[in-house]
Amino acid sequence: MQTENGKPCSRLEDILRAGHFAVTAELNPPDSADPEDVFKAAKVLAEVCDGINAVDASGANCHTSSVAMCALLTRVGFEPVYQVTCRDRNRIALQGDMLGAAAMGVLNVLCLTGDDVTAGDQPEAKRVFDFDSIQLLRTARTMRDQGVFLSGRKITTPPCFFLGAVVNPFVPPYDWRPQRLAKKIAAGAEFVQTQYCFDIPRFKEYMKQVRDRGLHKKVFILAGVGPLKSAKSAEYMREKIPGVIIPDLIIDRLRKTPTEKQQEEGKQICIEIIEQLREIEGVSGVHIMAYRQEELVVDIVKKAGLLPRPIL
Repeated sequence: MQTENGKPCSRLEDILRAGHFAVTAELNPPDSADPEDVFKAAKVLAEVCDGINAVDASGANCHTSSVAMCALLTRVGFEPVYQVTCRDRNRIALQGDMLGAAAMGVLNVLCLTGDDVTAGDQPEAKRVFDFDSIQLLRTARTMRDQGVFLSGRKITTPPCFFLGAVVNPFVPPYDWRPQRLAKKIAAGAEFVQTQYCFDIPRFKEYMKQVRDRGLHKKVFILAGVGPLKSAKSAEYMREKIPGVIIPDLIIDRLRKTPTEKQQEEGKQICIEIIEQLREIEGVSGVHIMAYRQEELVVDIVKKAGLLPRPIL
């Protein structure tokens, strides 16, 4: 989405539309009321990333809110990506939060349905799911492009959003995954971030299907990557985190590595995956997920040859 003067809404959008290979990363929220806990981690990421995802209660666990983290990031001039999930709020709260975020200078919005509460540490919590991610995308686009709430009431100054979604190419039925992407594009998605890409052959096949449909020309695709701490953590992710597929080949490689060197090997695997992803037509960038390992993101970006980041 571009403003009236023809400029992209956000810096992240500007970088992608200029044809640069983008880098985003996740900022996992602290369990703290001290803003310095957000700033410390964000400062590390801001040096090497074009956008910082403020995670919204991932895994259905309670942490500092995504909109609050975004507000803190804009205070210091960082580029937040506001994750909004449908699990915890109805359409009234969702629209209000997005409009409020825009008023604080938050311009990138990533729309997610959200993990079910049974995945979190408060499984007795009440689900909302008034919307799913596609309905949320349509709502954000309506607010932006038509300048109205879903009720039809006028928004005095509409938000300027760069709208995103998430996709998972690694879960069957595989043929349905590009169709799902097409639906999200039709609903308003201008960029997408994928689940962890450990299975490169499967991702290549997905991207072929995407290109065959011409979808890579309609949306910016940021492939999800991340360092594995150890063979044990890789096995845990594969077994416990929905949608994460890690091939035996990668876990076996970590198992054969001495325990004290497995974290370094996991980082090297991530760098190698990024190098492969950069060669795939239609991939516009990477989204790095390194849970509470912000310092590793810096090293990965440097060694993957993704510095310096463009200045626009």
